[in-house]
Amino acid sequence: MEPLIPKWHRELELFSEIKPLLILEGNVMDQYRYPIEGSLQQDTIVPLSRYLHTYFTDHGYDQVVFYSNLIGFVNPYEPKMLERFAALTETKIQHGAVQAEFKGNEAATAPNVIRRAMSQQQAATVTILEMASHYVTTPDRMDQQDVNSFNILLQSALSAAWVRTPQGKKQNQLILLVNKLNDLPAWFYLNNPVCKILTLEAPDREERKRMVAGPGLASFFTGTVYRREMPFYEEHPEELERLREKFIGLTEGLTFTELEEMRMLCKKEEISIRELCSVVDLYKYGIKENPWSSLNMKSLKTAKQDFEKRIKGQDTALERTLDVVKRAVTGMNGLNSSSAGKPKGVLFFAGPTGTGKTETAKALAEKLFGDESACVRFDMSEYGQSHADQKLMGAPPGYVGYEAGGQLTNAVKKNPFCILLFDEIEKAHTSILDKFLQILEDGRMTDGQGNTVYFSETIIIFTSNLGIYVKDAFGNRQPNVTMDMPYQEVQSRVRAAIEDYFKLELGRPEILNRIGENIVVFDYIRKEAAQLILKSQINKMISRLQEQKNIRVRIEENAYRSLEETATFDLSNGGRGIGNQVESLVINPLSRWLFDHEVTGNAELVIEMFETAANPPALRCRLEGGDQA
Repeated sequence: MEPLIPKWHRELELFSEIKPLLILEGNVMDQYRYPIEGSLQQDTIVPLSRYLHTYFTDHGYDQVVFYSNLIGFVNPYEPKMLERFAALTETKIQHGAVQAEFKGNEAATAPNVIRRAMSQQQAATVTILEMASHYVTTPDRMDQQDVNSFNILLQSALSAAWVRTPQGKKQNQLILLVNKLNDLPAWFYLNNPVCKILTLEAPDREERKRMVAGPGLASFFTGTVYRREMPFYEEHPEELERLREKFIGLTEGLTFTELEEMRMLCKKEEISIRELCSVVDLYKYGIKENPWSSLNMKSLKTAKQDFEKRIKGQDTALERTLDVVKRAVTGMNGLNSSSAGKPKGVLFFAGPTGTGKTETAKALAEKLFGDESACVRFDMSEYGQSHADQKLMGAPPGYVGYEAGGQLTNAVKKNPFCILLFDEIEKAHTSILDKFLQILEDGRMTDGQGNTVYFSETIIIFTSNLGIYVKDAFGNRQPNVTMDMPYQEVQSRVRAAIEDYFKLELGRPEILNRIGENIVVFDYIRKEAAQLILKSQINKMISRLQEQKNIRVRIEENAYRSLEETATFDLSNGGRGIGNQVESLVINPLSRWLFDHEVTGNAELVIEMFETAANPPALRCRLEGGDQA
């Protein structure tokens, strides 16, 4: 198998010959497989420092040294190189290192030592500054000593000397390793003719594929497991290919170090070949049994009927919602996408207030995970400020609240198998919408503490009242849909208004593209649905009174008809409005009656009349046995 040489390595081969200053940014804390033959065995996985040491010594450099502001200059791989470096730069080795501070004007500071190393012509030298992201607090808070230190480094690169070696002339090199390029002052690298920036990324698809191909696959399993199960896959190569493809998709975005740890974990737990992909859940979440794979399919077949007991008059919305869930359960989500780490499902619930959007999310959580608390709700009106993304995702290091983490990232770390409900998403600041782009596309994000949080096992639901009202030419708010419109027209108008909001008003069509066709429009609560909601709420109240107090309540037919007429007269507030009417017309007067008549339990009660016109509303009822009021 031909060695797979990553893009940044090819750039290193090209630009290390002509540029004396290289900045390596990105995945610099990872380990890498050395791709070429030389002093290090090919395909050996090593830290980046060992990789660079091997590369430059194999390419004819006399000495390679590493600097960090914690310990100074060292070479843990060939200490003799450090001895020659100390002699050439007129420094001393103490406790295995040439100790030097990064800041200051003295000759012994690190930038001045590097300047001497870069200007000498006796030994071709590479100086690698590790953890260079941490040398200054932030580039915009540098004091004069910080500026001086980077100025010296810049001058050192601009005047780097050439050295004759047996392999030809070599220019002394300065290399900085940074997590992010903007950790360095921009003037250090922008418009700098001797500087080249190389980006180290997480392993791409081809690199991950190599890990589970050929000898790489066998390294994931114990010898016993591999010998026992591999004959089946040799006879059925298509099954093995299916496993590989799934593993490759699930590990998108993971580093070489994480993949290597996953390989060791797979072998340690003696995982079988057919369960290769379960090691991803075990590594990410610490579980072997994925709740999605253990869902009761029979229970899901009755989901629509179960939902209709809680959500009335929303047949189309419930069907659309359950289509997304069934896609997730059957593993069909993301089949048309290049990313296998996307959330299990994304839904955008739109429609008038009080129509069951939040209730549907809760019902979904109970059906999938057995508990409504698996629906984690965020009121997005609380995240309308420009800095609100820190509250949700976590503050960066050095800022107030950094230790606490973000409310969203903490919730997902605590329970990665959940439904995330973002209520009234249009009220969130646009900086938060930018974060959602990454979550919806890749299924992961890095919080303020640098931890990767995975959303690939969640269902994300946004709710919104967008499209119910629109602005006219004068900026006045006017209804876009009304209750007398048929549902198809309501649906069409609301979807069109949502598209206009994201494309024209917000100017962010890419957010709409991530949601796709999963906009679910809830209908107004019509008269028939309102009657069902009222009946459901009354029955729930009666049932709880009997369970908790052993008070049995019966409502006479004429009384119920008058209650129904009043409670369902104005449906502008949907099911929530009906609930408010039940509280005002039934619960409050009934609790008042029970208190006044000192009825605390073990009673049978008949409600004869609702006096809805009274202020406050009252009722007339009697105890079975003759007492009435």
